[in-house]
Amino acid sequence: MPTALVTGASSGIGAATARRLAAEGFRVVCAARRADRVEALAAEIDGVAVACDITSADDVARLAAEVGDTLDVLVNNAGGAVGLEPVAEADLDAWEQMLATNLIGTTRVTKALLPALTAAGGAIIFVTSTAADWGYEGGAGYCAAKAGERAVVEALRLELFDQPVRIMEICPGMVRTDEFALTRFAGDKEKADKVYAGVDEPLTADDVADTISFMATRPAHVNLDRITIRPRAQAAQYKVFRG
Repeated sequence: MPTALVTGASSGIGAATARRLAAEGFRVVCAARRADRVEALAAEIDGVAVACDITSADDVARLAAEVGDTLDVLVNNAGGAVGLEPVAEADLDAWEQMLATNLIGTTRVTKALLPALTAAGGAIIFVTSTAADWGYEGGAGYCAAKAGERAVVEALRLELFDQPVRIMEICPGMVRTDEFALTRFAGDKEKADKVYAGVDEPLTADDVADTISFMATRPAHVNLDRITIRPRAQAAQYKVFRG
């Protein structure tokens, strides 16, 4: 049975991806900081739960030990946005948090698991964002973190061109999940709801998970370098139909 590892598996896109890959026949290692949530998810899908903060070198080393010598798919999903202040009012602690998770933490996990992925001829799928494409008002910190993660994707693909590892990136646009906007606005539900106000059908976590599963299950010679996924109502990052 092939093995997949999903980081940030406690909710949203991560949890949906873990469920979808399990349905596709993978043994799924579910990794996230919230042990109770990943344990419940792992029990549901007959997977393996690992409490892991990707900003901790010790936690990631323990995660790699749990995975073992081979890994077929790594989904680098852990990350997220914090705050929406203009640069002039930037909360630099929040910026450091976003860089520590989206960029450095993701790289830490990738580096630790790369030997196992190479041994299996595996695939790495980075969940970045359309925020990596360009900046927007209030989003400089998150855009910088996701653009940095994309730089890792692009460099890694070139560095491993002669190795049997596929390097792929999925860039979601507007996705309504239980926690993304709530986390960004420190639990302020009113602000979080305004992000999606009037949008008939934003993407769901299941929509993104479905595409990640498709990427993961292509033949070994097929590399989907980058997929941008948006709801129909979002023609571009800054142009959204609100009925």
